[in-house]
Amino acid sequence: MLNTVWLIICAMIFGGTMESCGLLRRIATEIIRFARSTGSLVASTAATCVFFNVTASDQYMAIAVPGRMYADTYRQRGLKPEVLSRTLEDSGTVTSVLVPWNTCGATQAGVLGVATAAYAPYTFFCLLSPFMTMLFAFFNIRIHRFEKDEQKNS
Repeated sequence: MLNTVWLIICAMIFGGTMESCGLLRRIATEIIRFARSTGSLVASTAATCVFFNVTASDQYMAIAVPGRMYADTYRQRGLKPEVLSRTLEDSGTVTSVLVPWNTCGATQAGVLGVATAAYAPYTFFCLLSPFMTMLFAFFNIRIHRFEKDEQKNS
């Protein structure tokens, strides 16, 4: 278990370093430049979460880093924080068990005694959740926006 704790601590240090150096803002600016609609913004967020799950090997990084990267953009576009929160959950949290070298995937495989590739085809929720989130965003289903007076107060 200590190896998992060390991995989480290193991942958090990495995320903090990237944010303090301004690298997260630079990356986010390039990605957001292509995200014109709410659907494309949510799709960009979901893709970033999956990317961090694969590359950073930690679920916490896949949630915290994109959350920090996109929070201002969601607010500027009049989207309530729960839209970002739902996107992070539906794409960052649930896909982490599908990556064998991610802390979640490794833990699940160790606890179940089954390789990640063996149980992955049966994880319908984990596979479909990011796509459903993007579909809802593209069709503006349950996308909560600030009212004009409400956004000024927040």
